[in-house]
Amino acid sequence: MRTISRDEFASLIANPGNLLLLEALPETYYRQGYLPGARRFWPVEYVREQMHDLGTSDVPIVVYCASETCANSDQVAKLLADIGYTDVRVYKGGKADWQAAGLPVEGAVVAASA
Repeated sequence: MRTISRDEFASLIANPGNLLLLEALPETYYRQGYLPGARRFWPVEYVREQMHDLGTSDVPIVVYCASETCANSDQVAKLLADIGYTDVRVYKGGKADWQAAGLPVEGAVVAASA
């Protein structure tokens, strides 16, 4: 499976064009914050139902999950490649690597201070 580094990924997000960014994590984790512009694309059954919404088979797609040890992104990327998507990459560092670099997430609900 093709991978993408954090720096390459950050450049793509800065100028997304027709890039599809997919988070391969359960909804609970997605609600805690997601990378800018990401759509939740998990579990695999959901992926199968939503594939028709992705567009043409040559659309650039980056899939990520929680961290280097999370295999969800690899599973989704393989599924997409198996059905004919030709430009699928995995951001192996995932959300943990992104946040460790101090980069922003969207959609995170911040608890109010008491």
